[in-house]
Amino acid sequence: MLPVSGRILRNFQRLRLTRCSRAQGETKRQMKYILVTGGVISGIGKGIIASSIGTILKSCGLHVTSIKIDPYINIDAGTFSPYEHGEVFVLDDGGEVDLDLGNYERFLDIRLTRDNNITTGKIYQSVINKERKGDYLGKTVQVVPHITDAIQEWVVRQALIPVDSDGVEPEVCVIELGGTVGDIESMPFIEAFRQFQFKAKRENFCNIHVSLVPQPSTTGEQKTKPTQNSVRELRGLGLSPDLIVCRCTTPMEKSVKEKISMFCHVEPEQVICVYDVCSLYRVPLLLEAEGVVGYFKERLNLQFEANSRRLLNKWKEMADRYDRTLETCSIALVGKYTKLSDSYASVIKALEHAALAINQKLEVKYIDSADLEPCRQLDEPVKYHEAWQNLCSANGVLVPGGFGFRGTEGKILAIAWARRQKKPFLGVCLGMQLAVVEFARNALNWSDANSTEFNPNTKYPVVIDMPEHNPGEMGGTMRLGKRKTILKEKNSVLRRLYKDCDYIEERHRHRYEVNPEMRSNFEEKGFRFVGQDVEGERMEIIELDEHPYFVGVQYHPEFTSRPMKPSPPYLGLMLAASGKLQRYLEKGCRLSPRDTYSDQSGSSSPDSEIVDLKLSAILTQES
Repeated sequence: MLPVSGRILRNFQRLRLTRCSRAQGETKRQMKYILVTGGVISGIGKGIIASSIGTILKSCGLHVTSIKIDPYINIDAGTFSPYEHGEVFVLDDGGEVDLDLGNYERFLDIRLTRDNNITTGKIYQSVINKERKGDYLGKTVQVVPHITDAIQEWVVRQALIPVDSDGVEPEVCVIELGGTVGDIESMPFIEAFRQFQFKAKRENFCNIHVSLVPQPSTTGEQKTKPTQNSVRELRGLGLSPDLIVCRCTTPMEKSVKEKISMFCHVEPEQVICVYDVCSLYRVPLLLEAEGVVGYFKERLNLQFEANSRRLLNKWKEMADRYDRTLETCSIALVGKYTKLSDSYASVIKALEHAALAINQKLEVKYIDSADLEPCRQLDEPVKYHEAWQNLCSANGVLVPGGFGFRGTEGKILAIAWARRQKKPFLGVCLGMQLAVVEFARNALNWSDANSTEFNPNTKYPVVIDMPEHNPGEMGGTMRLGKRKTILKEKNSVLRRLYKDCDYIEERHRHRYEVNPEMRSNFEEKGFRFVGQDVEGERMEIIELDEHPYFVGVQYHPEFTSRPMKPSPPYLGLMLAASGKLQRYLEKGCRLSPRDTYSDQSGSSSPDSEIVDLKLSAILTQES
């Protein structure tokens, strides 16, 4: 049996030939790796930079995949509080991963797997499992070479997995290393890529370092010292950045760029400025304007036509349309983690996609659901009245998913208000379950109705835990990933929004479900369950008769929303909140040209070329 290092070298020699051509005797192209590191502070925008780079390369006709490395010891993000790292993003295969993988999927319109998210916990778990099986032949298992080799093997293996709908293996892999250079948790990964750059060869490996250029308000001068120190530390660890992406509030002055170039040992053209912009859709355009396409083509010897960037042109049209939008539509987001917007990152993006599709500027009113409860009126009356004022002044109400009892009564009060006042409402996961609880209490007069998650001894358990739920462990025990939902009701609003599909496939993340034994009691009062799972036992979608838009879904449609393919439930909410839903339905689920909406069918993934042509035609008519 070959030593681990020998096997890696053999794998690299075998994988150096790519998969682009199937013609006999034709040489295959090599996989290209782009590593994105960060310095100075965390949360600097490495995920958006990595996503934008992938978007630029994909617009050139290349197949791109992405990998996110998180140095924490957790196996995955599933047990995190949203206040720790933001929302938990769920993939088709049920992987609970970092929210940056959501950015990759949205920007690149790809489908990733759980192994596209590497954590220290996963790496150590795989190495320890091998050690227990005796795979290391009695050797002392160490960080170098065993942990570093495991990291490299994982990256090489995962980079080959197709992520596009055409099933073609990727040609470029963008790897984001979380945290900041110098963190003790990141050291094994830095060392792994120090070795990796030589095994992959220089023409196949590129390092982009994202750093902060602060601009103190007292002087207004852009400071380069943090970037200098960050690059110096990275070089001391064995990696030399090919591009230095500087995050700053305003465009970088030429003298500042030259100073960074001089002290960081790169050409001025290798110092890229990404300043704060009004929309994230502008970031790929900023990078493209800085000449990164030409740089990557030369540095990595990429083969593509320089002018084949149709996708990027659509991003520009979309960004321009975002800037031109004048009408505002407000949505009250009633949740538990409203102090950190990243807790609902995909929800906000799904609302933005829908708003952009109908030419509306989105205004999100974050409401802590606990502030709506009567007890808050006694403790903090100002917060109580401000919360209700924001709720009552919004055009629509959204109650997203969540866990735990805190704030649930406030959510129920918000749902009751939306139902009685006929305000457009969308409940997602827990939001749907609480809509069932509210209706049972106030319409069916079951005052004790509740979920067994919050009251196991309730007389009316309208929401119950699922049979396969394992209470012994927290991680990975929920109903996770892509599941099929059957749409049987022909007159269902959501079925029409999904373009009359017989079924849809959306991603789930929940432990509790609506009690199917009580279904008939609800439907007698016009509270219909219009979508079920394949067996017809799980209630997936609810709708309320004689209401402009009162919809609840058990799944998380925000995870499959895309900038040019908005999620149907969120689109329906925005349409109803802006007074356009009825017209949209009457027109066969098509908006007028001035609404600039591209045809889509939600998770059923329509042909992207048809969507692109329709969007281009609409945009041409508008301009």
